[in-house]
Amino acid sequence: MAALRADGYPVRVLTRGAPVGPDEFEGDLADSTALAAACAGVTTVFHCAGHAHAFGALSEADEARHWQVNFEGTRTLAEAAGRAGVARFVFLSSVKAMGEPDQACIDEDWPVSPQSAYGCAKRAAEDALLAAGERYAMQVTNLRLAMVYGAGGRGNLERMATLVRRGFFPPLPETANRRSLVHVSDVVAVMRRVAADARAAGRTYIVAHPETPSGRGLYDALRVVLGLAPVGWAVPRMALAALARGGDLIESLAGRRVPLDSEALERLLGSACYSPARIEAELGWRAEVGLIDGLREMLDGV
Repeated sequence: MAALRADGYPVRVLTRGAPVGPDEFEGDLADSTALAAACAGVTTVFHCAGHAHAFGALSEADEARHWQVNFEGTRTLAEAAGRAGVARFVFLSSVKAMGEPDQACIDEDWPVSPQSAYGCAKRAAEDALLAAGERYAMQVTNLRLAMVYGAGGRGNLERMATLVRRGFFPPLPETANRRSLVHVSDVVAVMRRVAADARAAGRTYIVAHPETPSGRGLYDALRVVLGLAPVGWAVPRMALAALARGGDLIESLAGRRVPLDSEALERLLGSACYSPARIEAELGWRAEVGLIDGLREMLDGV
């Protein structure tokens, strides 16, 4: 939004909070009247709203919330945009709309279906958007984002950085896993790129930086950017796994998340590699912000 306004584009915002200017509309994805008003006279919709997945749903209510917001809300917005004559619709989806890659580095044709409530809702939303695009002659593009990080974020990498800074994050073992990620400034750039490129109509793209650090690589990079001394040792994987199993037990008894469970450990030591080759080949777009530069921006002033 800030980048578009800086370039002189008029921007209209749909917010669940109180509007702070004439170009802001109050409403949510379940409010078809608000969506219709927000889309009226608009040429391009950037759909960034959603129910964050964080970790797997612990309750049926949480699963239902993913479906209500990430699928039904997206479908309602697509219908409002189509009826309003919106020309272009860019959807921020997720690589979780595909099945887990395990040790492979997968592309958009990966045949495994998503398993999480979040991923299933995102995948259904992608399909609904592509159908709406055909029905209303609207240029729709789905962007499957890898882990996004950057200043002001509240994601896993930002939380990891806080713990590393405080000395509470254990030195991870090197497992040669590969983790895809993308800086928020590259996300903004690719959103603008696909909106302006007719070749992106009806396409779905993975958005990730080609650099895929391991969990230990992320840990070491954070220490470099934070100005901390290198660490030459690591907590054994078996010890971390034992702690994670304890976290699983606590969660099953208490029904709430703990900082370390098996799912969190898999995100640290397992692979999640996604190839951006399709968008590079079709549109010539490539993420530019490398890991060290991206971490410096993320931590600047923190």
